[in-house]
Amino acid sequence: MKNTHVLFTVQAALIAALYVVLTLIANSLGLANYPVQIRFSEALTVLPFFTPAAIPGLFAGCLLSNLLTGCMLWDVVFGSIATLLGALGTYLMRKNKWLAPLPPIAANTLIVPFVLTYVYRFEGSVPYFMLTVGAGEVISCGILGMLLLLVLQKYARHIF
Repeated sequence: MKNTHVLFTVQAALIAALYVVLTLIANSLGLANYPVQIRFSEALTVLPFFTPAAIPGLFAGCLLSNLLTGCMLWDVVFGSIATLLGALGTYLMRKNKWLAPLPPIAANTLIVPFVLTYVYRFEGSVPYFMLTVGAGEVISCGILGMLLLLVLQKYARHIF
């Protein structure tokens, strides 16, 4: 007999830990923050397609990652909320795997540019940052995330 609460908690914690590790790797390459962001960890935002445990896991992972990479408070708050909204959207889109990466792409493209503009005061406009963040999200979620989803789909019943 499975203890579903323990399984849920372990899956969420594992996803959070993976998110942190992948973000720290991207950060060491200068890709995790700033106007052009290609967080390898954002590929994990397709995981709510398989399990609702990914929702708190991704949120906690993003929150911890933003704290560990030295993000400002409002970035920690709103960046984590963007990931949470994206994860919730992916969970709601789980009937169609091809739609799974769209919510995190949209959430980050709409929220993060305002953080870059008004919190960090980077030179550039909100529409410009929507383009740069959106492109990074398409790479991270749309390409890497879909590759991850397709691979995991073969083993989902054993993993989730």
